[in-house]
Amino acid sequence: MAIGAGRAFADLHCHSSASFDSLSRPDKLIAKARRIGLTHLAITDHERIDGAQRARDLAPAGLTIIVGEEVRTSGGDLIGLFLDRAVPPGMSPVETAAAIHDQGGLVGLPHPFDRYRSSGGDQAAADAGIAALAAAVDYVEIHNARAYGNANPLAAEFAKRHGLPGVASSDAHAVMELAVAYTVLAGPFSTAAELRALLPPVDLVTGRASYLIRLWTPAAKVVQRLRGNGRVRPAVAASGKGA
Repeated sequence: MAIGAGRAFADLHCHSSASFDSLSRPDKLIAKARRIGLTHLAITDHERIDGAQRARDLAPAGLTIIVGEEVRTSGGDLIGLFLDRAVPPGMSPVETAAAIHDQGGLVGLPHPFDRYRSSGGDQAAADAGIAALAAAVDYVEIHNARAYGNANPLAAEFAKRHGLPGVASSDAHAVMELAVAYTVLAGPFSTAAELRALLPPVDLVTGRASYLIRLWTPAAKVVQRLRGNGRVRPAVAASGKGA
């Protein structure tokens, strides 16, 4: 990517070895981001922010690490950016979005129509509650480098219909995938408010992750399980039902 005066090159969705399904060390992600010219990288591990915090502390000048999280809600996945503390899984999407906003963060809707992942798939599109969710999010991931089928066009249509800005992200689970898709913004930013102001309009780089690289994710899950790093589950109430 060619660095332009004042522009920002941001991958707003990737995973580090803090996630249950990635082995990408924070320092390796930083090295790759610097080598290819990213100015901003959001590390959005599943239900955790400690990997992103480690990366933020390691990041050199010229690279801003955004502490984020991909949260599994009762109705699919949401992304929170600019977080100070992890948002617990298992709440409703609207409750989760509110918890992110309470921290001053931004709420993103990742891969909303990918039927192979826990973000609602086609069923969510038909759900009457989708309008309420649209009102709760700040942007939609209209190009996810790992999305299958017509998931990305459907996401773009959804964002347009609801007047929401769209971004492109790699959703990298391996270092090699980082920034195969990313968002180019017209100026620099360091806060949630500044990013929100820059989102409409943006330029999108819409690459795709190779299926060969994606095969590494199941292997990463096995390794992480052996390490005792399983997925963070919703808290269980005293009644025995999920919170």
